[in-house]
Amino acid sequence: MTDSRCDLLRFQFDLTWSLFEYHLERLTPADFLWEPVSLCWTVRQDGAGAWVPDWAESEPDPVPVPTIAWLSWHIGWWWGVTLDHVRGRTPREHTEITWPGPGEPAVEGLRSLREEWLAVLDEFTGTDLDAAAPFPWPDDSGRTVAHMAGWVNSELMKNAAEIGQLRLLRTASSG
Repeated sequence: MTDSRCDLLRFQFDLTWSLFEYHLERLTPADFLWEPVSLCWTVRQDGAGAWVPDWAESEPDPVPVPTIAWLSWHIGWWWGVTLDHVRGRTPREHTEITWPGPGEPAVEGLRSLREEWLAVLDEFTGTDLDAAAPFPWPDDSGRTVAHMAGWVNSELMKNAAEIGQLRLLRTASSG
């Protein structure tokens, strides 16, 4: 990364990740499946033991409160598909993204995505940032790879804040 935009995107990502890491280090396996209200989206084990996320093709009204498990699956989905696009791999459907399970497996999965994304950020040049974004917009949107990297930072910040808030609520409510 040599372009000042690359430096800014990397700084923003590193700052967001450091705030997320504060919560990741403190999560317990029980935090992941805690349901703070009755209307929740979570992940559930199917008959074969695979973790399957709650899902609707159109957003329900009211929107269910996601659990930390669902949010960590969701990060794996959108970030994994973004990496698929950037790396020229066939983008996976949400049904192909599996959640590794509560506790350390989920945390390590997120940290693995971070490592892969850092490699991508380190490879970006100013020219790369000006290319058309492969995701999450349609090809004719006019959005660039810089927009996509900024979106990853924003989406991660939002999901990290949601996970942090749920962790704090669970900790406060358990005495």
